[in-house]
Amino acid sequence: MEITKMSVQELASALKAGQISSREATEAYLSAIAAKDGDVKAYITVTDEIARKSADAADAARRSGADVSPLAGIPVAYKDNLCTAGVKTTCASKMLADFVPPYTATAVDRLSGAGAVMLGKLNMDEFAMGSSTENSAFQTTRNPVDLTRVPGGSSGGSAAAVAAGECAFALGSDTGGSIRQPAAFCGVVGMKPTYGAVSRYGLVAFASSLDQIGPMTRTVYDNALVLEAIAGRDAKDATSMEISDSRYTRDIERGVRGMKIALPMEFMGAGIDKSVRQCVEKAAHHFEALGATVIDVSMPAMKHALPAYYVMSSAEASSNLARFDGIRYGYRTEDYEDITSLYKNTRSEAFGPEVKRRIMLGTFALSAGYYDAYYKKALKVRTLVKQDYERVLEKCDMILSPVAPTTAYRIGEKTSDPLTMYMGDICTVPVNIAGVPALSLPCGADEDGLPVGMQLIGRMFGEATLYRAGYAFEISGGARA
Repeated sequence: MEITKMSVQELASALKAGQISSREATEAYLSAIAAKDGDVKAYITVTDEIARKSADAADAARRSGADVSPLAGIPVAYKDNLCTAGVKTTCASKMLADFVPPYTATAVDRLSGAGAVMLGKLNMDEFAMGSSTENSAFQTTRNPVDLTRVPGGSSGGSAAAVAAGECAFALGSDTGGSIRQPAAFCGVVGMKPTYGAVSRYGLVAFASSLDQIGPMTRTVYDNALVLEAIAGRDAKDATSMEISDSRYTRDIERGVRGMKIALPMEFMGAGIDKSVRQCVEKAAHHFEALGATVIDVSMPAMKHALPAYYVMSSAEASSNLARFDGIRYGYRTEDYEDITSLYKNTRSEAFGPEVKRRIMLGTFALSAGYYDAYYKKALKVRTLVKQDYERVLEKCDMILSPVAPTTAYRIGEKTSDPLTMYMGDICTVPVNIAGVPALSLPCGADEDGLPVGMQLIGRMFGEATLYRAGYAFEISGGARA
């Protein structure tokens, strides 16, 4: 089999057996990037020399007989909001176009410690604000399934690189669906872990109470394998949690017999394309054929989640992005007379339209006289959303829903209508508000052959259960049923 078409699991087996070397795998992926990325535009930075050195180190470790990780020598790429010491981290923004961090994100560090080979940094919506990767200051990433369509966002570069065979797996970040939606659009697997399951240290913050790092892979098993390597407590992130058992691959083959799966009516009605709804309904029937019970439920607070999310996330973005002032690091305008014009001109010149829009929304929501009306009310909605999930997940093992209301749309189709773009997050943002885990995986295709994604939503730190269900669906041909 061609190296760039192998799963992480297959690649790990081939490396262990000595059938291929990490250097060979790395060169195969670097060649794929050279051949394909002119069209796909997934990468902002390619770290070819770093990759070759890491690959040679992994091969040397194997030859020495050292006990190495299953991920040793496997090529990976990172969303460009994950800090990498000595390698540019731009957040796809003019503001950080030349920023080289002095430290590395914990999730990246853990994969490097496991011997994974960094191929480079991936394109995204600027500061992770967007759903199509059209908000990058540098380039628009294209969906490898159909180059006229968006790959989703904000981790569009990560999803596109995995789908195009330009890396074996990738890391993305998910604030309101930014791993799951591009995974769905590109036909790959993406996990938004429980809030606190993966350290956020070194992730350039968008909305700190919502952001979470997660893996994007071609298969469910691969995804579980990667999450095993990056999950767990980190002293550098006070919100990270100790996980009693993060061996997500251990029971992955146990199946779904006896499980109860909830299907919320709020995610299956108006606004959801017919083809998406049909694929998710077919997936529900497939789970029943595998021995699970599917139960129709109502989650009434979900209809309030989207406006609450955009108030909360914009408010947190306004606060987090205040640090980009032209003084400490990043872009600085050349046109200023005093400190006020330095701030104003730097931020006006270096932030893109979507980032400016959300900063202004957030600043308004936090301003005197409006805080109670908007931000405080959004926090109350957050409590209601959490309670809805707790109520349903007390009786059911997981929740099944679409990832996005539509399949991938054409580049430029929604850029002039941000509200329509925001509505695409309707199925994903409640998960971030509640902090629960959700796994996105392919469940079919629409009439144009574009991938449809479903998400399995679980209890806090219930990733192992989601992987069990996703794996059972995948290996039984659920996406083709």
